[in-house]
Amino acid sequence: MDKHSRVQAIIANDPARWRLLQLVRTLGLADCRIGAGFVRNAVWDHLHGRESSPLSSDVDVIWFDPGRSTPDYDRDAEAVLRTLDSSVAWSVKNQARMHSRNGDRPYVSSADAMRHWPETATAVAVRLGEGNLCEVSAPLGLDDLFGLIVRPTEGFVGGKRAIYQARLASKDWVARWPLLRHESSE
Repeated sequence: MDKHSRVQAIIANDPARWRLLQLVRTLGLADCRIGAGFVRNAVWDHLHGRESSPLSSDVDVIWFDPGRSTPDYDRDAEAVLRTLDSSVAWSVKNQARMHSRNGDRPYVSSADAMRHWPETATAVAVRLGEGNLCEVSAPLGLDDLFGLIVRPTEGFVGGKRAIYQARLASKDWVARWPLLRHESSE
């Protein structure tokens, strides 16, 4: 089974994550998916031979629509999601505006935005597509995710290195997933 299929199977076999994908799909947002720890943590749990851990403190919903890039749209979507499930700390961000906050060139899609996230293993997102199939977006590939490698993306090797290092310290992923290994891309 290839890595995309493995992500699909892990998410499809996780009722909590599957339900949240269904909720997010009801928003009808363009180029929309749930990413970051939502996928990464489920895969790392699986690779450590354990049941999926509870969802992290926030669920990152990303979408891309340059025509609706004010924060109001994100707040409205979060409000709708909170009415559907108030137990989740929803974080909805239109990636069409996030480049300015992150000091990057404008993004052209959700997948393009994920290329600018801090870690390669985090730059993965899923959504429910046609036929209720789980679609995987992994613009930097899935090798590091399945290799249990924490590595900075290109933008976090140089000027944003301190941000990457601070994330490593605050997340303390190795305590939770001891098979992880850190690799620098220097």
